[in-house]
Formats: sequence, C-alpha cells, structure tokens
Amino acid sequence: MRLAKYLAHAGVASRRGAERMIAAGLVRVEGEVVTDPARDVDDSKEVVAEGRPVRPEPLEYHIVHKPVGVVSTARDPGGRPKVTDLVDSGARLYPVGRLDADSSGLILLTNDGELANRLMHPRYEVDKRYRVRVKGAPSKGALASLRRGVELEDGKTAPARVEVVRSTAIETELEIVIHEGRKRIVRRMLEAVGYPVLALQRTALGPLELGRLHPGGARRLRRAEVERLSGAATIPPRGRKR
Repeated sequence: MRLAKYLAHAGVASRRGAERMIAAGLVRVEGEVVTDPARDVDDSKEVVAEGRPVRPEPLEYHIVHKPVGVVSTARDPGGRPKVTDLVDSGARLYPVGRLDADSSGLILLTNDGELANRLMHPRYEVDKRYRVRVKGAPSKGALASLRRGVELEDGKTAPARVEVVRSTAIETELEIVIHEGRKRIVRRMLEAVGYPVLALQRTALGPLELGRLHPGGARRLRRAEVERLSGAATIPPRGRKR
C-alpha cells in the first residue's frame, strides 16, 4: 500500500494531509525519513509519523448534528467546543467537510481518509444539500444566477440546484444542492447575489441524511449507509450528472 494511503487508513490524517506530512519530512519508515507518498509499505514495516508509531485502527463512521457555536475541527487553539467532542470514541476521527461555527447540520466524522478524500473532492461530484434562510425574497434573476454559477473572488461556482421552500416579504427559506466544498461557499454565493444568509443547515451529504438527529447528537453509521456513501463517491460516467 502507498505510504500516504497507509497513513490515511490508520487515521493519522486525510490523504492530502498525509501527503503534506510526508513532503515535510515528518514520516519515517524503518527509521528512514521518506518524502515519497507513493512508497510501498505494509503492516510489517515500522512507520512513525510526527514521532509516534502508526498502527492501523478499525475504521469508524459517525454522523453528527453540529450545533451553532461548535467548530468543525479536531483541534481548536481557542478552546471552543469541537465537533469531535460530540462523539464517544478513542479513534483519531476528523470531520469530512467543514461547517463554520455559525452554521449547523450534518458532519461526518471518520478515520477513513480514503473515503473522506473522495467525498469532498469535486471530481466525484458528491451532492451536499443545505436549508438556508435569507432576508427578503430573492428575485428570479438572483435564483437564475445561483443556478448558472456565481462569480466569486476564487472563481466561478458550479451550477447549483435551488428551490424555494417558503417565502414571505420578510424572509425566504431555500434548499440548495451543490457538490463543491470551498470555504463558506454557500454564504458567499448568496452574498454575491445580494441575499446574505440568516441561518444555514446542512441536511445531507450524498445519500446520508441528517433526518431527526437532534442538535449535538451523534450515532455510528450502519454498514449499508457506509456502502451507499462509498458508492456515491465514485467518478460519474462522462456526460452524466448525478
């Protein structure tokens, strides 16, 4: 198995995070610093990352309903409550896709770095669904812009699927489906068309639904749910959208 994949499967970091650690010279194999993420290793090799021996651990998958005020990171220098605090596990779990502290909803926690990487990479086009509340009633032009793609400072967004759930003169609730994972992208999209977000909740990641899980709640995924997630994180045939 390639070294980066081995580290990801062991729960040390995501595949990309493992590649960065290796490039920085923080990983040793049989006492030798290795900077090639493609180096072949197996359980018979002594692998040390950041001074700690690496041993593969059983893979875990947890769905969490992140409340507002909780950060979706495994570490926080400011001492704020973390999404990993909501799961009772000794495994080195990390979140798949972040939500900012002012947002709520579905977060997947896992130590399966390979699946985590595929779920978040835009190449695999895994849908992320949000319920968003904005002030006022978005115009037809604003909705059309979201559906076409919006120009942001870091590039144009992919077309979003947007539906109006309910609307009054005061505020509107939208359902938005995207497959990108750029930082605060839904908030930035809506700000760009003139409708800043009042509240945002992620309700689904691919086939995984938040459902009735209460804020702060968490549970392990069933095997069938993991299999459906893995199936969603495959490259769609050319010319076919999910």
